[in-house]
Amino acid sequence: MSKEFFSRRRNFAPSKQTKEMNTFKNNFSKILVFLPLIFSAQSAPDLQELINAGLAKNHLLEAQKLETKYTELDQEKLKDIFLPKLEISGKFGYMNTTAHLTSPEISIPKVPPVFPGMTITEQKNNYNISGFSGSAKAEASVLLYSGGKVKYLNQALNEKKLSETALMQKTIDEVITEISKAYDQFALVHESKKVLDESKKRLDINKKTADKALGYGLITPYDHKKIELAQANLDSKMVEYEGKKELLITQLQILTGLEREKIAQINPELVPIQYEVLNKNVENRAEIQALEHGIKASEFKMKAENQWWQPKVQAVSSLSYFGLYDNHITSSENIAPFIPKKLNWAPKDINILPMFQIGIGFKWEIFDGKEGKSAVEKAKIDKEILQSKKSDAIDKLALNLANNQTNYDIANSQIATKAKARQIAKLALTQAEKEFRYGTIKSSQLIEAENDLESAELDYQTAVFNQRRSGVELMKSTQNLHIEEL
Repeated sequence: MSKEFFSRRRNFAPSKQTKEMNTFKNNFSKILVFLPLIFSAQSAPDLQELINAGLAKNHLLEAQKLETKYTELDQEKLKDIFLPKLEISGKFGYMNTTAHLTSPEISIPKVPPVFPGMTITEQKNNYNISGFSGSAKAEASVLLYSGGKVKYLNQALNEKKLSETALMQKTIDEVITEISKAYDQFALVHESKKVLDESKKRLDINKKTADKALGYGLITPYDHKKIELAQANLDSKMVEYEGKKELLITQLQILTGLEREKIAQINPELVPIQYEVLNKNVENRAEIQALEHGIKASEFKMKAENQWWQPKVQAVSSLSYFGLYDNHITSSENIAPFIPKKLNWAPKDINILPMFQIGIGFKWEIFDGKEGKSAVEKAKIDKEILQSKKSDAIDKLALNLANNQTNYDIANSQIATKAKARQIAKLALTQAEKEFRYGTIKSSQLIEAENDLESAELDYQTAVFNQRRSGVELMKSTQNLHIEEL
């Protein structure tokens, strides 16, 4: 070719700047492809986020928190007993009242030279007052001493609040258990998907081998159909997997309140839990702690009820007003024998102000009809009931700990057993694939080896799942369930 041709080729060759621009575009397009995957991975919630969302949404836990607020209000109410109280009252209305008065017979001796001797006979008289009356009163009082009852009741409420808090911890453990189980089921489904994908890859390869063997007449159409049947069964399991996944997404959405799209991005792994019980004392369990605080609350309540006979002291002061308006005061008889005139008085108004009072009063119940003693006996019975429940709970929780320890040990041994079975199934399938390629075994035997490996893989993942469940229950047995260990 001529030199002119080569010179034209050099002119059309891309420049260095153009090459760099093309390289940048290619790399940028690759980044754009992987960006959604990166962001989706970052937004996938972990177990901690799921549990936090579940605790925030749990209705039972919310109800228990509200119960503790009731107790806090009762505590505030007890404190308010010692606050001064101010009461203002008043009334206005029409009044009509009659007083019946019988005066005694009175003898007055002669006192010269002023009064002669005289006798005033007995006299019956009715005095009637009718008209309008008004009154007002402002009274302030403060409790100085309650007999010690308030102090013990406040201590009883403190123990009650601690008991309710302990029961909240039990609910928290149940929420963690439920969500971690769903999370592990999600992981088990994902591991099952991996097993099915691996089976599909192997079946696709063996299908190609079977196609060639059928073409050469090395296998029968029946053997070839066996491979196709295995693929159809695998497709059916894939559909089943999708259904289980959707159900778990719905379950986690209900438990946590998170979006389905966010939950669908979860891709957890099943890893065995490593946990050793260092302290087999079950008295740290929330149930025992709640009963223990309940017993102490009963003791303080007994002490409070025992104070029924103590005097109560309070300071009181009051300011009162009383007035009569447009009243008519009359008598049925003469005012007196020596005053031969009936009372007929219509005062314009009568006011009494101020009527001031201040002092200290006390109340001492010497005998209250055994009401105080009955309350003490009731508190004693409540304490005995709680002590009986505590003893029963300790026995049951000790048995539960032993049972969970046994289940955990069995689950650990099952993992080792299933891992060994999985390894044997892998070697058996490898050997079966070789023999199938050489035509020494039938496709049914290959499918059987494939099913054995698939079953062994799923059994191993199920064993890990069961071990994690046993580990969680063992942690709960000694009140040592921590999210960071799951």
